Amino acid sequence: MRTAVALLLLAVPALAADPPTLTLKVTHRIPRQEEFIVQEPGVGPVKKTRTVAAPVTAEKRVAPAQCALILCDVWDDHWCKAAATRCDGLAKRIAELVEDARRQGFVVIHCPSDTMAFYKDSPARKRAQAAPDVKPPKNKELPDPPLPIDDSDGGCDDATPVKSFKAWTRQHAAIKIDEGKDYVTDNGREVFNILKDEGVKTVFVLGVHTNMCVLNRSFAVKQLRRWDVDCLLVRDLTDAMYNPKMKPFVTHAEGTNLVIEHIERYWCPSVASDQLRSPKK
Repeated sequence: MRTAVALLLLAVPALAADPPTLTLKVTHRIPRQEEFIVQEPGVGPVKKTRTVAAPVTAEKRVAPAQCALILCDVWDDHWCKAAATRCDGLAKRIAELVEDARRQGFVVIHCPSDTMAFYKDSPARKRAQAAPDVKPPKNKELPDPPLPIDDSDGGCDDATPVKSFKAWTRQHAAIKIDEGKDYVTDNGREVFNILKDEGVKTVFVLGVHTNMCVLNRSFAVKQLRRWDVDCLLVRDLTDAMYNPKMKPFVTHAEGTNLVIEHIERYWCPSVASDQLRSPKK
């Protein structure tokens, strides 16, 4: 009898284990009306209302094997020296996340724009070009309100900014590209092909600059959302191009935070990078 039971158990297919998941705390912003009091000359206190975007935190469960990191323009140099210095610090922290995320099963897509000539012989670049072509859906019509900061001067906060020029030649060397697993591209259609081929359901966008490339590149937040791709901004691994001498005349860090809040309200939620790290055992 025991032998028969054992044989029966061997004949039953093993149940597949549930894939590992991460439970994230993500932040988005919901507009609401807020009352406030102003003192009007000759009238006294007057009650008024204004629209504020209150932060809301929610839980989101993702399977690392169905997630991708998109590294936006984490270049080796920049024409704005203050921006280059901040990017250098970000790159070292991004490198740590990339290694951990890759071990968990994340797809890693390196997108250093305008440097594809440097990677023309890279297996990771050729893999991106070889992904089966998939026609993306028609763009969703989404609102595109103006940014809360004025970056019309180029956003450089150097003491004496120079005229912009292409200072970058490759992605920052601190970030390792796994030639056997990763992808290199600066093309949105190639990114879409990769996401579909890899079965990616959730994309995490990080890098620079929050108000420019992170929003507007063909592979970045706005286009992903217009294709109805589920994406999140990694809010502590990004930096804006903002000069405090421009409106709204706040510090550089505050300007970056304003852009992050803008994205949380109009484009996609954000998440802190520590939420993406391997669960502690």
